[in-house]
Amino acid sequence: MILSKPVVDHRIYTIVPRGMAEFLNAFDQLAMPLLLKHLGAPLAFYTSSIGPLNQVVHLWGYDSLDDMEKRSMARDSDPDFGAYLQATRHLIVAQETCIIRPVHLASLDHSK
Repeated sequence: MILSKPVVDHRIYTIVPRGMAEFLNAFDQLAMPLLLKHLGAPLAFYTSSIGPLNQVVHLWGYDSLDDMEKRSMARDSDPDFGAYLQATRHLIVAQETCIIRPVHLASLDHSK
């Protein structure tokens, strides 16, 4: 998959063992409606199955760092976002956030 956004927020959440189903349910019910409203659809959303387990990985794309900051502030200031944070606070062991940018390689250009 070639990502089409110039700025990507790559997040990894490590969830307590045996807490994945509860986390995904809370995320789907409480966080996702707000994230779709403020951030748009994710570029990708996965759980780990080999290697470090109990991890949720998602990628959100933005047009610029400024776009990311504005959308993130809107998400964080949404009065309903606190319900998701409260519902999942006992489920998240760690969170990693990394901003990545796409690399354009000629060998991956399929438009030729």
